Amino acid sequence: MKLGRKATGGKFIKQRKRKSYERLGQRRTVKLGEEKRKSVRIMGGNDKTFLLRGQTINVRTTTNTQKTIITNVLETPSNRFLARQNVITKSTIVETELGKVKITNRPTQEGNINGILLE
Repeated sequence: MKLGRKATGGKFIKQRKRKSYERLGQRRTVKLGEEKRKSVRIMGGNDKTFLLRGQTINVRTTTNTQKTIITNVLETPSNRFLARQNVITKSTIVETELGKVKITNRPTQEGNINGILLE
């Protein structure tokens, strides 16, 4: 069977176009570098701020939370090639001044980087 055709050979005709909230946006990646944010309008007229580049991280230790600088991206469990490109995603392990930190949030959705200290 050909794609976009019925079993009888007739064409499927779309019922409607995509709504603006159904359309795909540009893929966002957060890289290691000087802070850069962008805002975009989302449903309900609200704004979502997301990160394009970041170098500071909020690290949760056993006693308190501390803001520190990321020095290097060590490994990304979801894709090993992302670590080479210094791309920061959820569950990425980064090197900071305090030690190794695992990122616990999604920087492309929230506009900041949070993590927990591993050592």
